[in-house]
Amino acid sequence: MKKIHFYTLQNFRSIPQMERVSESFKRDIEIVGRVLPFKTNNYVVNELIDWDNVENDPIFTLNFPRQGMLSKSHYDKVTKLIDNHADKQTFDKAVEKIRLTLNPNPAGQEHNVPYLGEIKLKGVQHKYPETVLFFPSQGQTCHAYCTFCFRWPQFSGMNELKFAMKDAELLFNYLKTRKTVSDVLFTGGDPMVMNAAILESYILPLLGPGFEHIHTIRIGSKSLAYWPYRYLTDDDSEQVLRLFRKIREAGKNLSFQAHFNHPQELSTVAVHEAIERILATGAQIRTQSPLMRNINDRPEIWAEMWRKQVDLGMFPYYMFVARDTGAKEYFELPLERCWKIFRRAYRQVSGLCRTVRGPSMSAHPGKIQVLGVTEVRGEKVFVLRFLQGRNPRWVQIPFFARYDPKATWFDQLKPAFGEEKFFFEDRQYYASATKPFLFE
Repeated sequence: MKKIHFYTLQNFRSIPQMERVSESFKRDIEIVGRVLPFKTNNYVVNELIDWDNVENDPIFTLNFPRQGMLSKSHYDKVTKLIDNHADKQTFDKAVEKIRLTLNPNPAGQEHNVPYLGEIKLKGVQHKYPETVLFFPSQGQTCHAYCTFCFRWPQFSGMNELKFAMKDAELLFNYLKTRKTVSDVLFTGGDPMVMNAAILESYILPLLGPGFEHIHTIRIGSKSLAYWPYRYLTDDDSEQVLRLFRKIREAGKNLSFQAHFNHPQELSTVAVHEAIERILATGAQIRTQSPLMRNINDRPEIWAEMWRKQVDLGMFPYYMFVARDTGAKEYFELPLERCWKIFRRAYRQVSGLCRTVRGPSMSAHPGKIQVLGVTEVRGEKVFVLRFLQGRNPRWVQIPFFARYDPKATWFDQLKPAFGEEKFFFEDRQYYASATKPFLFE
């Protein structure tokens, strides 16, 4: 039976393969890992990483912090604190100051937190009418931390920015008052770090009376990529799979939102067997990933990944633009390049792979897709549209932004054709903190 073993900042030097890694690399891990969270496990270490090529290995980069993930000034600041043996209070204060410059709350997630009466539901986000996100407090960790993670504050002790809630009754009562909600997404962290009994306590009530409007249970998880043994040899693997079957037997859809960032994560026997077992419960598996420099910034990688996913019975779902937070400068790409990579990958695959949508930015107003770059009335522009919006009336409406070859995120774009605002900025139909969604 395979058992998970974690490696953190305190014990990563005990990894046997670390003997092949230069001292400067190890030093970088210790410095950057003081600012950004770091944890990996024995499956990632032993079955996914090419230890003969850590300089360029994508899975190593996805798990182990590198120098370029902090700015030079921040890196030098932390190095100086370590070398000068700064006391804990001084060190923590300096690190907190650095973290606050890294946009720890991207896309205004705080605006998505609803109220139930006078109670602020800190573990719930409700940005789009149909879908509620729930952050169970027991799921606020992962089997391994991704270096690009946009929810890194969840794992960094920044409690004022943490989304988590243990009281399931508040979630259930909120859902009963929101009949427009059809989908509940369990997220984190990673909800699949919870044991089966706790997962059941959150999900089984949604299968009963009062929740007929809930059609789909979604589970957002990196576990297939980082710990597929969750569905094979963990003590409660069979109980988890039984829960998945119960969801389907109750007439609900179960959509497992799997995060795969590179084809290497799809290469092991363990992940193939885990995917097969999940699919056998009647669940669907939809796949998604950000597009990242140094990881998957070639169309051939995406085409291979989508084909493998379809071969294994999964549905390619989203290619995201890397979020503007944390180590963004290490991973970000210009929007035009994101679009070109998507288009070149898309044209290499059959229609069965073309369920994927992208490149998409989960920005403050909604999910915005880059449709292309073109020229209109003599002006070079980005063509954009909403895949989801805070106001559903915005969805699928094309709009234009002034071309900017350096732009890597929506907030850097300006309206085209001399306009002062984008069309949606003239309407204030955002979710209110104390009222249901407001629509025209």
